[in-house]
Amino acid sequence: MYSTVPCIKYDNGSMVPSSHEVVMEVPLAVFVNGRHALTAMVSPTLLEEFIIGFLYTERIIRKLEDIESLHIEESRERNRGKNRGKNEKVTGVSTLSASVLTKDPFSIMLSSKTVLSGCGGDTSYVDAGRLPKIQSDLVTNVSTIKGIMKETLVSDLHTRTGGIHIVGLFGPDGKICIIEDIGRHNALDRAIGYGLKHGVDFSRTIVTCSGRLSSEMVRKCLMANIPIITSRGATTTLAISMGEQAGLTIIGFVRSQKMNIYTSAERVKNE
Repeated sequence: MYSTVPCIKYDNGSMVPSSHEVVMEVPLAVFVNGRHALTAMVSPTLLEEFIIGFLYTERIIRKLEDIESLHIEESRERNRGKNRGKNEKVTGVSTLSASVLTKDPFSIMLSSKTVLSGCGGDTSYVDAGRLPKIQSDLVTNVSTIKGIMKETLVSDLHTRTGGIHIVGLFGPDGKICIIEDIGRHNALDRAIGYGLKHGVDFSRTIVTCSGRLSSEMVRKCLMANIPIITSRGATTTLAISMGEQAGLTIIGFVRSQKMNIYTSAERVKNE
């Protein structure tokens, strides 16, 4: 998930050669039934979960069993220096390609896409005017929200690199998974994909996030029927509007003894 790279560190007036841990980022091209669905910039881990989660939140699949096959391949672009010989340095960039076949060969035959606000840019095949409403009677409390947010933000990778987002998925029995990625929307897709692979009932879950809650994050929760999303950061007006219409509970700025509950506050008890 990270590499140690050389750098020059400036500290209190001095500049010295040093090194630092930097989070890894690779392009992943996803093809569904022979058609290009997206190219995402991702952290190179839990790739199958990411692809499954993306296909699910885009309604390209409706359930895990809609996937007939999923294959991921890695290649490496080689860049050679001017000097040839046995000591020649070879550097390269890993590129990933995924091929997915679904039971419905026409599931990706769509042309209308919306550009989203996620890190690195992204697009959606889902009509924003036809988003589902949350179907859940889940109720939680303030102490639970504070506890799972604190558990989510414990990250050695973030401490080392400062370059990742974190998303947690929690159920009635506690943590289901905690996912790290360069993009919070990638991490949420991975968490949803993980949940699909493990038979999770999303209507009984809460998502936690280290970053901003945009309309894209809300949309993914609505598509998966996740009733509560929380973050230590801010949200947006469009995210709040979508949450209000669909019955999603949106909670921001969860820090110490404070939080802002923007929508469907009846799901959060003061306990």
